Amino acid sequence: MFPDLISIGPFTLHSYGLLVATGFLAGLFVTLKIGQREGYTSQQIMDMGFLMILGGVIGSRILYILINFGYYLEHPLDAVKIWQGGLVFSGGILGALITMGWYSRRHHIPLWNLGDLWAPAASIGQGFGRIGCLLAGCCYGKPTDSWCGIVFSHPHSLAPLGIPLHPTQLYASLSAFAIFAILLVLSFRKTYPGQIFLWFLILHSTARLWIEKYRWDDRGSLGGTSMTVTQMVALGILLAAIVMLFVLKSRRRNMANAPGRHPPDVD
Repeated sequence: MFPDLISIGPFTLHSYGLLVATGFLAGLFVTLKIGQREGYTSQQIMDMGFLMILGGVIGSRILYILINFGYYLEHPLDAVKIWQGGLVFSGGILGALITMGWYSRRHHIPLWNLGDLWAPAASIGQGFGRIGCLLAGCCYGKPTDSWCGIVFSHPHSLAPLGIPLHPTQLYASLSAFAIFAILLVLSFRKTYPGQIFLWFLILHSTARLWIEKYRWDDRGSLGGTSMTVTQMVALGILLAAIVMLFVLKSRRRNMANAPGRHPPDVD
């Protein structure tokens, strides 16, 4: 593919970094539109956006380093070279959640509302970011004889060269854009805070568990099993999100059935 787009002297514009930045900007634009509809100011969105992006990048990079700890133990300076690839989206979710929790407490904004606000941004951001993975050759798939197999030939590509591989980057990108479309529809039909956010976690984790089966890059296995660290994180997020979805739905149903009470309006 095209890991390096432009090289001028010592400066090289990497396709991965460009697409990740595009994803951040797209997510911020979407959140500005949704936030204005729900009563947030542009300054609030920009402030939150900076912190969420920072927390997400740090979380995703930390998880990637932990998965490949042996390599970074020998090459510690490579830990900061995120423009070459190496962000685990599940780690980004955890990092963003921690940041979101801090912001919620500091500014007295319900955490579920913040989750609903930023969930579509996370989906569209990942959609663009995974295209960057495809161009850089990271997050590559297993060898395949299928018609959809792609062959990497660029010498700077992070994927093995000269053999057809599952385009797992495209699988992830298309699923992310599909999840984004679903969340946008749900955002106009939301009946309780947290609904959009939890459905994002459920849909993303389900897609991730399926796509992981076709990944071929080293994912770090758990205890000698075939399950990767990323799959375990995705499974944990999925189960927790399903439980919380039922809890919130049950809580809302009980409030609706209580004498003289009605479920509160949501933004």
